[in-house]
Amino acid sequence: MDSAVLLDLLGNENRRRILRLLSHKPCYVTEISEYLGVSPKAVIDHLRKLEDAGLIESRTDDQRRKYFNISRNLRLEVNVSPYGFGAKSAYPPSPSLDMAGRCPHVLLEVERPETDDISDLARELGKLEDLDNELSLAQRWVQGRLTEILDRINDRLGVDSDSRFYAEILASLANGSQTVRGVADDLNADPAVVDTALQHLEEGGLVATDGDGWRID
Repeated sequence: MDSAVLLDLLGNENRRRILRLLSHKPCYVTEISEYLGVSPKAVIDHLRKLEDAGLIESRTDDQRRKYFNISRNLRLEVNVSPYGFGAKSAYPPSPSLDMAGRCPHVLLEVERPETDDISDLARELGKLEDLDNELSLAQRWVQGRLTEILDRINDRLGVDSDSRFYAEILASLANGSQTVRGVADDLNADPAVVDTALQHLEEGGLVATDGDGWRID
């Protein structure tokens, strides 16, 4: 699902409260109405929008009462800083994803139990909940450090605009890219724009080229 669509959908507090309620148990319209303190008609409208987006689904029991429940696992990451705003596209978690070599800066020590022994599953649940909390804290720390480093780079660059772009060019060079094309590929940017930025950085004495490639000076 597109992150912008999801942000718009979750911008309504009552829809967020509905999802919070449904994360605990399936509910029918009257239950949700009483929980929110709004009319059943308003609840039905919110449910329709959530269902159209594929976030919830419904089933009818033997008494023909319609229950709603969350149908998908999604994660949305939003970044707000002086250097950029962005929401990463929502994506479903994949327990079968091969993480070997994918996250060299993160140590994932929780192993999947080979059996369905309830005690083993309970232990894994506890470890994964601890890891989830740690990753949340790590994300906050990383965001803080990113902003700090960009502040310091911005002070060093002395540019009035596009400081994040210049900083990412320097990061690309620091990580091994040497050509305009290589940096442009790293940043998914126009090579001509990258070339102009590199020349500006060269004028400031921050980068240099020997004809074969660019480097941080």
